Amino acid sequence: MRRWNGWGAIGAAERVPDEALRLLAAAIGPGRPRPDATFEDVVAAVPASRLDGESGLSTEPADRVRHARGQSLPDWIALRSGRLPWLPDAVARPASEDDVMAVFAVAQRADAVVIPYGGGTSVVGGVTLAAGDPLPAITLATEALAGLQDLDEESGLATFGAGTLGPDLEAALQPHGLILGHFPQSWERATVGGWVAARSVGQQSIGFGRIDELFAGGRLVAPAGTLEMPPFPASAAGPDLRQLILGSEGRFGVVTEAILRTVPRPPREAVPAWFLPDWSRALVAAREMARSGLPLSMARVSTPAETESLLALGGRPGRVRALRAWLRVRGVGPEPSLLLVAASGTEKLVELAVREVGSIVRRHGGTRVGGSLGRQWLGNRFRTPNLRDALWDAGYAIDTLESAVDWSRIGALAKGVQGALATGLEAEGERVHVFGHLSHLYPSGSSLYVTYVFRLADDPDATRERWRRLKTAASEAIVAGGGTISHQHGVGRDHAPYLALEKGPLGMAVLDDVARRFDPDRRMNPGALLEMDAS
Repeated sequence: MRRWNGWGAIGAAERVPDEALRLLAAAIGPGRPRPDATFEDVVAAVPASRLDGESGLSTEPADRVRHARGQSLPDWIALRSGRLPWLPDAVARPASEDDVMAVFAVAQRADAVVIPYGGGTSVVGGVTLAAGDPLPAITLATEALAGLQDLDEESGLATFGAGTLGPDLEAALQPHGLILGHFPQSWERATVGGWVAARSVGQQSIGFGRIDELFAGGRLVAPAGTLEMPPFPASAAGPDLRQLILGSEGRFGVVTEAILRTVPRPPREAVPAWFLPDWSRALVAAREMARSGLPLSMARVSTPAETESLLALGGRPGRVRALRAWLRVRGVGPEPSLLLVAASGTEKLVELAVREVGSIVRRHGGTRVGGSLGRQWLGNRFRTPNLRDALWDAGYAIDTLESAVDWSRIGALAKGVQGALATGLEAEGERVHVFGHLSHLYPSGSSLYVTYVFRLADDPDATRERWRRLKTAASEAIVAGGGTISHQHGVGRDHAPYLALEKGPLGMAVLDDVARRFDPDRRMNPGALLEMDAS
């Protein structure tokens, strides 16, 4: 069972290697572990539901606590401290579209709001209302709207219920020799509906496509009715309404089913690793790879700080020392950048892609490393979020943010965002460990994914204030650097204040008009995506 106040399963917490703890202690100081509230104490303090007696709803305190938060750092602070100023009044688990409409009817009768809830993996406050909201709230969990509903093997179109988890989706496709290939880091926990609603990006999106490329159609149930989106391969019949639903974050309604474009499972996959001498040459090599049209499925280029952190997390200091010595002999370093790529397809296609990447890397002074570095990353990529639990237990808070911008500004954006985070807590004498990578390369630009670690404060509210200051500084640096406020994490409530700077007044007015059309009474996830809902 998944733990109620973190990411991993109960009793399956990752261990932070000693080398990584030493790195953090040297960079920002020793951790300050804080005691966690117990589930029993938190449940005992749950206030009475304002929706007791409504049919079809669970008002059990434990159920409400387990659906009270997502996976943002403020969500974690609230859960770990037991300070939950807001809780849903009830949890609904519809098993059909008629059931979804029945939930809307209850919300209308009780003057309540509805919050769609898939895997609860939002890292931007996408399932958490603000404290003090005057209306009762129903969390609409999609877990019963799950499974493979239809498969057109000739067209490669697979219809899944919105509550289907990533592993279950791929398991259903495997007997048919098919794969979706959408692997966000939250893959084990996130749902199909959540991918669509948050406009997610999988780690291997270069080869398999982002969710907006994989989403062929489906159905959205809204208070105003049902929107059916046929899976045409292409159409010029006016604007594509699917694009309205992608990234709508439950504000327009509930995605109940998604028709997805699958492909035959590739017979071969390789994940080789290279090191480039420094970050500046790594950026040039990454741009060249992105614009070359190579058949890659993934490319990840780490900053020197992330490269050092990843090697420390490997927990094998002897091998790391040997690797560094070998890189020095090859003229790579002293602050190298790690490059991981994935190539998926036929034997010849994979060999071609790996060979051409090697040529690009060598032109920029890099070298390939043998061994299992790439395979280790591939095998552990969905375990990495579990380290959040272990780092918290060691007294550290860890958070991530991301953006995307064109190649001419990516270097300056990386410097600006990481600099804003590194100095964000200087006023109180605290340091921040910051590192990042490019994880999705496009011909015109790239994503920038940044991780930052800081020490827990003695009081949970002070820890949350540290996060707020860092998040604000980084978000302002993203806007100043011309980047999007969100490349794959969505908007939620954390990014809503910055959306208008990206969309402009007319764009925001259009989104507000669409929200009113689907949801005239503003009952669907108010405050997410559109900050104006909260006013």
